[in-house]
Amino acid sequence: MPINIVLVLLFIAILLFKYHQKLSRGFLILGFMVLFIASTPYISDNFIKPIESQYKTFSKQDTTLDYIVILGCGHTTNNELPALTQLQTCSLQRLIEAFRIFQLHPEATIITSGYGGGDVESNAVKVKDAAISLGIPEAKIITQPSPKDTEEEAILIAPLLINKKFALVTNANHMPRAAQYFINQNTAPIPAPTGYFYKGSNDNFLEELPRSTALNQTSVAWYEKLGQFVQWLKR
Repeated sequence: MPINIVLVLLFIAILLFKYHQKLSRGFLILGFMVLFIASTPYISDNFIKPIESQYKTFSKQDTTLDYIVILGCGHTTNNELPALTQLQTCSLQRLIEAFRIFQLHPEATIITSGYGGGDVESNAVKVKDAAISLGIPEAKIITQPSPKDTEEEAILIAPLLINKKFALVTNANHMPRAAQYFINQNTAPIPAPTGYFYKGSNDNFLEELPRSTALNQTSVAWYEKLGQFVQWLKR
């Protein structure tokens, strides 16, 4: 990740400062340049835009929809809070998109997936609870609480989806990799991307100054590129 590269470069600069000041300054400048580039909105926007723009948003289908698959993301269990509030942003974005699709296709069955990681409850169950709180009938939801990553989700859910029409809901940056995993399992997902980082250009000069949100966006894009490379190696 960019921030890890920056930290390594700065650490080397500190180690070299006493004995090789010229080389130390070089690593310091290099670290600053990496941080500046990765934190610049123009750079991060153009890095993530091609990833997110590969699929259009979901629209109502001409025929019935069998399933709506919500890929797992994250949550923090705190039963003093509503289930919706316990979801991390990515899971909330995916659930809201699934809810929108369910309004278009109430005949569909929703599949939630994802294990809990270090949490006491699986993401599949937590998203199900949140979906029920939105008014989706419990009988219309299937949970798959064991998959630990997207590849496992595709493998475990695919038997239900072969020769079925289903919407695949995940974040736009994650969709190219996720869709390929399901295609590899001989299914035909209808992409339903959500949670876009890039929503259009901004003419405000101040919005183009380096910022932490752009650094996060660059990190997400870089992570997905690495993930796609690993996926390609496994073919």
